[in-house]
Amino acid sequence: MTDVDATQTPIDLVEHPRGAEPGKPGDRSAFSFEITRRLEPTADGLGRDGFRHGRSGVIHTPHGDIQTPAFVPVATQATMKAMLPEQLKELGAQCTLANAFHLFERPGEDILDEAGGLAKFMNWHGPTFTDSGGFQVLSLGAGFKKTLAMDVKGLKSDDVIAEGKERLAFVDEDGVTFKSPLNGDLHRFSAEISMGIQHKIGADIMFAFDELTTLMNTRRYQEESVERTYRWAQRCVAEHKRLTEARLGKPYQALFGVVQGANYEDLRRHAAQQIASLDFDGVGIGGAIEKRLLGNTCAWICDEMPELRPRHVLGIAAVDDIFAGVENGGDTFDCVAPARTARNGAIYTRDGRWNVLRTALKHDFGPLEEGCDCYTCTHYSRAYLHHLLKAREMSGCTLATIHNERFFVRLLDEIRESITGGYFDEYKKETLARFYANGSRG
Repeated sequence: MTDVDATQTPIDLVEHPRGAEPGKPGDRSAFSFEITRRLEPTADGLGRDGFRHGRSGVIHTPHGDIQTPAFVPVATQATMKAMLPEQLKELGAQCTLANAFHLFERPGEDILDEAGGLAKFMNWHGPTFTDSGGFQVLSLGAGFKKTLAMDVKGLKSDDVIAEGKERLAFVDEDGVTFKSPLNGDLHRFSAEISMGIQHKIGADIMFAFDELTTLMNTRRYQEESVERTYRWAQRCVAEHKRLTEARLGKPYQALFGVVQGANYEDLRRHAAQQIASLDFDGVGIGGAIEKRLLGNTCAWICDEMPELRPRHVLGIAAVDDIFAGVENGGDTFDCVAPARTARNGAIYTRDGRWNVLRTALKHDFGPLEEGCDCYTCTHYSRAYLHHLLKAREMSGCTLATIHNERFFVRLLDEIRESITGGYFDEYKKETLARFYANGSRG
């Protein structure tokens, strides 16, 4: 980023985004990606000829730069649960991701447009992402929890649905009809509707509308879904271009295509070639992925993608998955898990994940993690967090979330430093050995 004289008032990137001029369409050159260093190929690299797609770089957006690889905290409804934007910035977050479906439900995309866009609405001085709503095709249709890396054996069905759930979303060629989980109202999402909603929300990076399947769907359905997602992607690109030209005075919004195909190499490569053929600014690596194949899946896709399109891995936050994703081409990562598990007392540390609600910690007055520089660890004890969460005090959720989000932001920062410094393999080996030494989850 450009150096700023500390004695001068900093530029307000929310008020003055790059590439926005009154009466003109957003300037596409305000969004770009540059690579600063690549990982060296190895004998066991998962890309073609042992190539490793991992790299460090910079994504330039109208509201600021993102040094990559980077973790993207999830502010689903224009806020991270239990935290303020100022706290996110303080712990080192560079950007946030909100969900177009949830913001469409409330307060409505017109409110965000009237407010000046997502960043201004939530007082976030930095880049923003929006998910297209494609995830809700799965979560409302099949009823599964918010998970991407899955361990599934045996079951194959095209009518699969989570136990105890009602199917609330129905897919057809044009889009998806669904019942609102808030009030039961019927709504309709299509490629064009999703683009319209996301343009009004105004994030720097948005995703094409896609159909997210599960690993339990049959091969035949996965093939049909990949082709349908491609047709939707073509429509998204056309509508994005139309809206960019029509919405004068707005900063350019980058559009990422999403690659589906479950855990089939040929489908993933085919889908990646389809997305690469379209005029996208970047790519989202999406869909349910069998955990053991996460690195392979990223490598298959990145083999087929232009290098100078940034790659976002959707919904990943297990520590080993982060390393697999980075090594095989992921530039940015988002997941709700660090915040969601924090509210239930699960704490991430360099020595593994453990639960602060354990009875033994009632008398432990040390920090959540020795040496951690987050606000929680430098001000509060395990015993205090144990008390707050047991008492269901909201401040307990805030303090636990601050720590977990800092853990993942710092992890990706250190991974980036290890790539630029040329010691990624050593850092990966040491970090994973320490984190999983005691059989930790996560």
